[in-house]
Amino acid sequence: MRLQGKVALITGAARGQGAAEARLFAQEGAKVVLADVLDQEGTAVAAEIAEAGGDAVYVHLDVTNEDDWDAAVRSAVSSFEKLDILVNNAGIWRKGHVLETSSEQWDDLMGVNAKGVFLGTKAAIPEMRKAGGGSVINISSTAGLVGSRTSAAYSASKGAVRLLTKSTAIQYAAEGIRANSIHPGPIDTDMGDQVWPDADSRESAVGRTALARIGTAQDIAYGALYLASDESSFVTGSELVIDGGSTAQ
Repeated sequence: MRLQGKVALITGAARGQGAAEARLFAQEGAKVVLADVLDQEGTAVAAEIAEAGGDAVYVHLDVTNEDDWDAAVRSAVSSFEKLDILVNNAGIWRKGHVLETSSEQWDDLMGVNAKGVFLGTKAAIPEMRKAGGGSVINISSTAGLVGSRTSAAYSASKGAVRLLTKSTAIQYAAEGIRANSIHPGPIDTDMGDQVWPDADSRESAVGRTALARIGTAQDIAYGALYLASDESSFVTGSELVIDGGSTAQ
């Protein structure tokens, strides 16, 4: 029960990494607010957690919409009285080199992946102050650490998440609010199916990892659990790379 007594808001929680994080956090004692635009799937995951004895509610949240963010945070507080943890997990991926990327595609990626993290952090911090501190966990990517051969805009958006996280960390550390980023490598999720749509591309991704496998959503969830828990009380402004060794080479 590493999160006993804590309240967590997780975006992109209807499937993939977000759903894995929500299930694991609930198992470890947290009260969880699942947020997504996939209402049917998100409601089903919240119901599954509740049936297993956990505390969970679902809220509709477009992470690019500031009013949606305010409503989601209000829902967390009205349901569970406070907010301790925010996991900015929602994200999208689109393929495209610089010359192939339209302004609209750039705006879409930066809107969900970067602006969404900014708006979420901005909405959550006032409630974390009231709670006496908190943990902001931003899901970036190894594409936020090194250049991408396939998507310029995605890499740029995840790089923005990395440095926004560090700014958040140093600006609010004195109030007991920590901020860290997680940088997944190749992970077996719906987004991964977009990035590696066939056997050849998936084999290539596996070949770039030292551990010779694709990661799982659970691998990322356990990293988020550590950063959400008091075990990481001296960790802020850091990058937790979970990539099977792909960036070590």
